[in-house]
Amino acid sequence: MTDRKWILKAKRADFDMLAQQYNIDPVTARLLINRDVAIEDFESFLHPEESDFCDPYLLEDMNRGVRVIIHSIEEGHKMRIISDYDVDGVMSNYILYKGLKCVGADVDYVIPHRIKDGYGISEEIIDNAINDGVNTIITCDNGISEYAMVAKAKEAGIAVVVTDHHDVPYTIVDDNKEFILPPADAVIDPKKESCKYPFKDLCGAGVAYKFVQCLYEAREIPKEELESFLEFVAMATICDVVSLTGENRIFVAKGLAKIKYTDNTGLNALIRVNELGDIPITAYHIGFRIGPCINASGRLESAMEAMDLFLEEKVEDALVKAENLKRINDERKEMTAIAVQKASEIADTMKDDKVYVIYLPDCHESIAGIIAGRIREKYNRPTLIVTDCDNEDLVKGSGRSMDGYHMRNALFECEDILLAYGGHSGAAGFLLNRDDIDELRRRLNENCTLTEEDFIPKVYIDIAMPTSYVTEKLIEEIDSLAPFGQGNPKPQFAQKDVNILSAKILGKEQNVVKMSFETPDGYRGEAIYFNAPEFSDSIVEWFGQEEYDKLLHGWLNNVMLNVVYYPSVNEFNGIRTIQFQIREYSMAAVREVL
Repeated sequence: MTDRKWILKAKRADFDMLAQQYNIDPVTARLLINRDVAIEDFESFLHPEESDFCDPYLLEDMNRGVRVIIHSIEEGHKMRIISDYDVDGVMSNYILYKGLKCVGADVDYVIPHRIKDGYGISEEIIDNAINDGVNTIITCDNGISEYAMVAKAKEAGIAVVVTDHHDVPYTIVDDNKEFILPPADAVIDPKKESCKYPFKDLCGAGVAYKFVQCLYEAREIPKEELESFLEFVAMATICDVVSLTGENRIFVAKGLAKIKYTDNTGLNALIRVNELGDIPITAYHIGFRIGPCINASGRLESAMEAMDLFLEEKVEDALVKAENLKRINDERKEMTAIAVQKASEIADTMKDDKVYVIYLPDCHESIAGIIAGRIREKYNRPTLIVTDCDNEDLVKGSGRSMDGYHMRNALFECEDILLAYGGHSGAAGFLLNRDDIDELRRRLNENCTLTEEDFIPKVYIDIAMPTSYVTEKLIEEIDSLAPFGQGNPKPQFAQKDVNILSAKILGKEQNVVKMSFETPDGYRGEAIYFNAPEFSDSIVEWFGQEEYDKLLHGWLNNVMLNVVYYPSVNEFNGIRTIQFQIREYSMAAVREVL
């Protein structure tokens, strides 16, 4: 296992008092404090309910936006939704489209083509709206940075309502930020500096849901009708990697509980073709199985195909469309694997770079962000992947960052050589002349203030907790903190000086290690680790081949490890046992076997 820095979280509170007050284990209280959950929010975090949602009218311009849409409905105006092409964009579009149809709107939708239109609202999209006689445009998951295109629509007499969740663009004047809002009739975005909405981390679909909620109230549609959108907000929230705290936690918890019983034919088909029909669907399945199928359509072909799937009502046709999305995603995975290999080979030559700028001329531009993320994870360096585009003199780039490096601000310092750029601290996109790739790489590295210490991967441990403390009741309580993800990471615990008594290599790919262990207090248990080749190599390197052979035979040995783990309950043939999933491990002091 690669060297990682283990960091034990040391936040303080009266955990015993909190445990008694909320009828939870002190371990659970500590986990909540570690996640910066305010004590007054413990109850809503432990038991998320829709009644805890914030008042949607606290979103600035909500009343104005609803009035614009109702006026358009009453006047019989033609409306058009314009969204982004990722999962959040498609889900936002679906929610608005179904919601607007329900309240009697004459509405259609457009999803930009990633390659042809690029991110946001292209001039062609506005021209088409004008030519098609559209009277009202409503955006979702985009629009906040589309000043010119919104102005163009307004000049043509089109009403515009922007619903978005991205940061408001700004310029620096006299060392102060001056925010630039699009000249729309209503701009609904919790990230607006003047917006008093208490929860700022909604995804685009969350904002769309809030908008439809207000429309339904204005048109006296039963609020129960909103429940049909919960699974779609949940999918968008997970796939857009926004914080799974506050309202997002409620959306995901309720949406995941509902997704198995969804009445959406297309979603059921997508679940079926991904062979998820017989298991509880978790955030992991959304993020790594279902979500990528939706995203792949927007990357390699058109996100309109994903939208068509969710609007399909015939089972047979839905299965065909779902199979097609899965096929596209399989193609995307193959392309990604090849490109990641090429990018890794280049990264291996950049030993002195703090920021990786990797040019892959033959890479499909739509997967550049995925590759950047993979390289960032592998090397723990901010990574920007640059690819060719339609204009042979220009290149496009997509970047993924790490703790301590604000990628958009880094590009801001190079804006004189960038033709366009945007993003936030963790990710960004840009356009520049091909001849300026090396200059961008030079400047980003020259300006980077990260140190070698920053590049050491960090493993955050919630509690140094003996495995002997773990019970099924505690596991159930820990699991109740799910869904885990951004802002609510899966808990990690640590145990020192674990003697691995025996190990077996299992699985079709021989990639799973199942082991028995004993801790210093005499507790014996079972653990599992999901990278057998790496584990074997580490044990041989640290303790020698002879000790590794003893391990495989279950003989007395000197294999002592410190481990980071997550506890779970394993059930086989009706027998339930506690099993520890090892997440990280390091060499412990060698104990002499007598």
